[in-house]
Amino acid sequence: MAFSIADIIKQQVNSASGGVQIPANLQNQVLGGLSDSILGSLTQTAASKGGVNIITDLLTGKTSAAKSPVTSLAGSLFTKNILKNLNLGTATNAALVGLIPTALTGVTKLFKDQNGDGKVDINDVIIALGGTLGGGGLFGGLLGGLFKKK
Repeated sequence: MAFSIADIIKQQVNSASGGVQIPANLQNQVLGGLSDSILGSLTQTAASKGGVNIITDLLTGKTSAAKSPVTSLAGSLFTKNILKNLNLGTATNAALVGLIPTALTGVTKLFKDQNGDGKVDINDVIIALGGTLGGGGLFGGLLGGLFKKK
C-alpha cells in the first residue's frame, strides 16, 4: 500500500509528540499544524533555488534535521500560522517547535537506501512510499503531493 509524504510526516509528528502536554481541545490543531508546517517547509524548499540539494542533504544525513534549513522554515511556519494564535506559553511553544527536528529525523530514517545502490535518491523515496521504479504514477503523485498538484 502506498503512503503519501503527508501521511508519513503525520505519523512521525504523532510519534514525537508523546512527551509534550498539549491541551486536549487543541491537540488536533497543534499536531495538524506541525505536520502542515513540515510539509509546507519541504514544499517551499523544493521549489526554491538549491532546494532539492537541501532536501537531498537532509535525506542522506549530510545535514542533520536539527541544523537543516527545512527545520528552521518549518519552525517559522508553525510559529506564525499556529502558535501565535494559541497562547500556550513560551515553554510549551518551545517544546512543540522542538518536536520538528525529531519528526524530520523520523521521516529521513524511512528514506534510507531502499534499492541497494549505496545512495539515497528519488528512487529510494518512491520505494519507501510503497511504489515501484517502473511506473510514473507514484512519482507524479509524490511530486503532486509536494507541490500540491494532481
